[in-house]
Amino acid sequence: MSQPTSRRGLLFGGAAVGATALLAACTSNEPAEAKEEKNDAAPAAEESGKHVTIGFAGPQADHGWLNAINVQAAQRAKKYSDITLEKTEGSNDTATQIGQIDTLINKKVDVLVILPADGKALTQAGLKAMRAGIPVVNLDRIFDTPQAYRCWVGGDNYGMGLNAGHYIGEKLKDKKNAKVIELSGPDSLELTKQRTQGFDDALKNYPNIKKVARQAADFTVESGQAKMAQLLQAQKSFDACWNHDDDQGVGALRAIDQAGRDGFLMVGGAGARSAMDHIKADDGVLKATVLYPPTMAASAIDLARALGQGKGISGLSESEIPTQLTLYSAVVDKDNIDQYLPNGFK
Repeated sequence: MSQPTSRRGLLFGGAAVGATALLAACTSNEPAEAKEEKNDAAPAAEESGKHVTIGFAGPQADHGWLNAINVQAAQRAKKYSDITLEKTEGSNDTATQIGQIDTLINKKVDVLVILPADGKALTQAGLKAMRAGIPVVNLDRIFDTPQAYRCWVGGDNYGMGLNAGHYIGEKLKDKKNAKVIELSGPDSLELTKQRTQGFDDALKNYPNIKKVARQAADFTVESGQAKMAQLLQAQKSFDACWNHDDDQGVGALRAIDQAGRDGFLMVGGAGARSAMDHIKADDGVLKATVLYPPTMAASAIDLARALGQGKGISGLSESEIPTQLTLYSAVVDKDNIDQYLPNGFK
């Protein structure tokens, strides 16, 4: 462990190693499988240390995944006797979230964890905190400049698409002239473009497979149902569908049931409990989902605590925490569903 250091020195001095790692590597020396199976396992560095007040600012929990982010952060903080968590009221309004972050800065919290409603729009808030000597853990939606955070932790959107494409590709590799469709998220979001790019790049490895249609929904049940209905009407037959988001997938499955369609496999995205329940029951076309783990919020709390106490990460040689932590997007199907089911979000 490093010797105690000033917050300003921690922010702007020294060489912090950048890392792309599994979520479990951040918090434990246990194998990744054990960590994913039960997220309530004791965090690393369990021994109490210097008390740390962590400010947490996130968007409104108007989506199952965002609600799971809040739950994961709060539950993780409760596991430490040396943490006080100061949470803001979630908001999707940029001005409101900036004001909430200003309040946390004025309270002189030790570390800030920020999941911005809009990474670009909230960059100045991150910079303000860093310049005030408060290290920032930027959660998922990244700020415009690395000067606005000490550490970024988030999911791998490109990897989601890549793993979905390879999963479908392996299932269809022996089928001649296989056809797939894609139900994406909003095209206005960079994450959607990354997921689609990963999917398309994976399919290039399977020359027998052609993507024949794509529709963009907006991560809601209603849009998923409407856009899936359009795809089903336009495509009388296909072999697989990748849906970017399990919440909109609820609507997509509804459209599939109403149309009486089957004979293809569907892969979802994010890791909702409803999707996992269907996968375990094997009661329809949904055969797998690709994770975008909300457990990243628990890791953000671990990282914030380490920053506040001037510590590194158990299992790594460096005395400082990494500058980046990208979570792996595992594919969950009937073969490993029991391992991941406890972390399915509602």
